[in-house]
Formats: sequence, C-alpha cells, structure tokens
Amino acid sequence: MINYYSSIQTDGHFPVMLNEMINILQPKKDAIYIDATFGGGSYSKAILSTTKCKVWGIDRDPDAIKRGKEIIKDFPSLSLLQGDFAQLEKLANENNIQSLDGIVIDLGVSSFQLDEAERGFSFRFDAPLDMRMSKSGKTAADLVNQLSETELTNIFWYYGEERFSRRIARSIVKNRKNTPFKTTYQLANLINRIIPSKKNKINPATRSFQALRIAVNDELTQIKQAMTSALKLLRPDGKLIVISFHSLEDRIVKEIMNQATGNLASPSRHHPSSLSLQSSSFLYQSLTHKPLRPTENEILRNPRSRSAKLRAIKRCLKLESRSICL
Repeated sequence: MINYYSSIQTDGHFPVMLNEMINILQPKKDAIYIDATFGGGSYSKAILSTTKCKVWGIDRDPDAIKRGKEIIKDFPSLSLLQGDFAQLEKLANENNIQSLDGIVIDLGVSSFQLDEAERGFSFRFDAPLDMRMSKSGKTAADLVNQLSETELTNIFWYYGEERFSRRIARSIVKNRKNTPFKTTYQLANLINRIIPSKKNKINPATRSFQALRIAVNDELTQIKQAMTSALKLLRPDGKLIVISFHSLEDRIVKEIMNQATGNLASPSRHHPSSLSLQSSSFLYQSLTHKPLRPTENEILRNPRSRSAKLRAIKRCLKLESRSICL
C-alpha cells in the first residue's frame, strides 16, 4: 500500500484513512471525481497528486471554500462548490456534471471546525453555543433554549444514544428559566454536574454535544440524500467511498450500500419474496466485505480517527446477478 500522508500537507488537519481511500479509489487519468465534504482539502489534494484528473470539492462551510481557493493555486484542476452535500445531484446538474468516476464522503466534523473555538462545536473551549456548519440557520443555543423537554430528550436519546437524556433535558429546561444557555461551558458544566463521570471514560457531555450537532445540521437526513444522489451519479466502474465516525452514521451507510448491492439478509426459501430476490439484478458491487478501520499508527497520530469506518461500493459495468456482483 502506498503511503500518501508524507506527500500531502495537512496544515494541522489530519485526513482520516487517506491511504485506504486512495488505494480503493485508484484515480484514473482524465477521470472526474467529487470530494463531497471538502473540509481541509486533503482528500482532493491526494486524488489530484496521483494523476491528471478533475476534482470538484463541495462544502457548506464558507471557511472551507475560502481555504480551498488557496489550494487551487497548486492544483488548478480543483473546482469548488459551496453547498450541502445533500444537494449533490443538484450541484452536479448545475455544473453540467453528468456522471462521475468516484465520490468520496467523509462524515466527520472538520478538525478546523473542532479547533476553532468560536464555532462552538467543542466543550474544550468556552465559546458561543453555535455548532452550525454552514454558519446559517438555528444554533445549538436556539435548540437548547427553545425546545420542549420532550423534544430535547428525543434529540439526546436518538442522536446521542445518551441514557441520561431525560435527566439532561429536565435540568436544561429548569435552569434556562433563570439563565439562558449561551456558551459551550454553560451546557457542558451542567451535564458534568448531573451525570456521573467514570474514570478513563469519555467526558459526560460528549454524547449530548454530538446529538445537538447532528440536530443543528440535520446530518442524518443529509447522509441519506447525499448517498442516494451519489449512487445516481456514478458511471459504470465508478466508486463511492464513505467514512463514518459513529454508529448512527454507519448504520445508514451500511443499509443503503447493502440495498444497492443486494447484500440483504436472505428470507426463508418458503417466503414469496425469496423468488423475486433470486431473480433480481444489481447495479452495484461491494468493495469492502467488512468496514475498514484505521491502523494503530494512524490512531496514535490522530486519536480522532479511532472510531472511523470506511465502506465502499462501485457501479457494475452492466447489470449483474447477485451471485456475480457480490
């Protein structure tokens, strides 16, 4: 496996599973690719460094687009589009992109966003409780101060898988009557007071902050829309690579890819649906029987990568039967 880390300047941003992504994608000369979550541009730079090809970078964050304009100076075959990756098909149509040789989607929050205190993504800094990737729309503070106890409970439970969701929501509603929540420290300190902390475990506020970020940016809906569009845009032999970072994301990615490849649990041979399944044809082939995980060396270099999972599929050259396509 070729090591691409040494040739890609990260500027403090660590691209997750970069080697694995490139070795699966295998960029081709004159091919067209989309980096649907441009971020720091590391994936785009790696793709463009391998061969002469075209990359379109998409990001909803105006700061990412601004950083990307500097990268274009060294990689003129890079073009940037500001917008949600859920609008992938719309953005492609507007720019006369009819089909693609590959699409890469990194579902993690950009290190730049996590490390910029004023963005309010992390409780490591005392900053406005914001969490908006696009810098528009409702903030995390808006949700915390305006939603009902039931709505907050549901956010913490479903998006954060937080077992103390009711306790947290109840305390927020009680405390905001006198002092509205404005900063990350306010919320994190409240959660740390009411949830027992276990030694050597994650900070008690971690799951709640994840849940609010997902809700603010409507992330799970966007993943479904982006993957559906991506599958439509792939040309024969085109590849879709998705890197997820928590179980909610990975579950969606896995289900959509399994549906596309026909890699579904087989019903009983006596069930009527088994007849149609046996005769079905599938346009996509799985490239990762099991999700790839970061190496130990990568985790040591970048602890944020420890939960990453990479899944990939490609469009078949023609309709294939299930037995051939898998």
